Amino acid sequence: MGDVSVVRVVIGLAVAIGMIFWFVTKTKIHVFLAMIMGSVFAGLIAGLAPSAVMTAIKNGFGGTLGSIGIIIGFGVMMGAIFEKSGAAKRMAITFIKLLGKGREEIAMAITGFIVSIPVFCDSAFVILSPLSKSLSRNTGKSVVTISCALGAALLVTHSLVPPTPGPLAVVEYFKLDLGKFILMSLLASVPITVAGVLYAKWVGSKKVFKLVDPNNSSLLIDRPYTKEEMSSTTSISTEGLPSTFISFAPIIFPILLILLNTITNAMGLTGAFKNIVSIVGDPVVAVGIGLLIAIYGLAGKVSRKEVVAMLDESIRQAGVIVFVTGAGGALGQVLKDSGAGSAIAQVLVNANIPGILLPFIMAYLLRIVSGSATVGMLTAGSLTAPILLSMANVNPYIGGLACCIGSIGITNLHDSYFWVVNRTTGLTDVKEMFWNWFGAVLVLSTVGFVVLLLMNWIF
Repeated sequence: MGDVSVVRVVIGLAVAIGMIFWFVTKTKIHVFLAMIMGSVFAGLIAGLAPSAVMTAIKNGFGGTLGSIGIIIGFGVMMGAIFEKSGAAKRMAITFIKLLGKGREEIAMAITGFIVSIPVFCDSAFVILSPLSKSLSRNTGKSVVTISCALGAALLVTHSLVPPTPGPLAVVEYFKLDLGKFILMSLLASVPITVAGVLYAKWVGSKKVFKLVDPNNSSLLIDRPYTKEEMSSTTSISTEGLPSTFISFAPIIFPILLILLNTITNAMGLTGAFKNIVSIVGDPVVAVGIGLLIAIYGLAGKVSRKEVVAMLDESIRQAGVIVFVTGAGGALGQVLKDSGAGSAIAQVLVNANIPGILLPFIMAYLLRIVSGSATVGMLTAGSLTAPILLSMANVNPYIGGLACCIGSIGITNLHDSYFWVVNRTTGLTDVKEMFWNWFGAVLVLSTVGFVVLLLMNWIF
């Protein structure tokens, strides 16, 4: 590619990024339309014929959704049932009993770590928050510590672990094996979550917030419980909750089947067993099995009409994710067809800039300006995957992780999760809100960057 062509594709990419940033932050234009418009301008400026630009957009959009659209649909339907059934509370109570008294924030963090794989973190936090408050009253432990640990763990797996839609799209953009990426993302998630729990313990010890009335989250006082208040603790009831096994099954079974398929492929097995595993371990089939377990296990006692209505509503909510994911695939295909990926990759190689910094920084910045981790990783993944896949010295799995970890970013006032965590916990003072949640997210993203560098060095 000549110097003039390289300049053109670089300008096209810069214009696309600038347009997306501008539209998302300054106008009423939705990110889906912004990404499609950015794709058109990037292709035209790079020198693609108008017909070629539109062909790339259609192929990229359809190809991406053809691979993961069904999984996203199954996943959000499973999450809706999981959310309504009480399975999340059952999981939390299981870990609380398993770990014992004094480790409540760890139990809630482990619960959040698992729950946020099928359920969006803001919904999951609202579901589990009443349990956090009951634990605070029963143990005398800071509700800020317990809630912050829960919120941090929810955000980590929401940002890193498929089949959550954002990481699932990143897997598709970078053409990765889903099972292997799940293992690597879980490996990265553990130390990041531990850092979040440690921060939660620290910030909770700085100023103790305790609930006076467990039924009124707005009544908080700056002191521990008195003996009289502690003597009237509230019970944590398991009445009406599903069993422990069926609560875990919709999440654990699909992941195990996908990992089994990855392992059998790596071992080079053949025969009938391999054929069966290839079918049930295919992500679409595996997540579909998880959905069936949720429908007949978690929602077994709910009427058919209620279940169908619940699933219909979840599909409507998934529409935005599906379209933005497809738009990301369209943008990535335009960048690939225009030669922008290989051109930018060569520039980075010549400048001795580590390739993984590009997706991390881009996802980080997009998270800040958009307030959405999903938008951050989807946009960064679609823009940088064609570039990193053209670099021989970059592990694409680490590139995908860079998008996901970067999307943790920094939270701010236009981030809906910022308000969910703080208000649901009961905080109203803005300074206290920032100590509680801004600090927690900053710790997660900083430790995440260190983990990313270590994994890039190891792998």
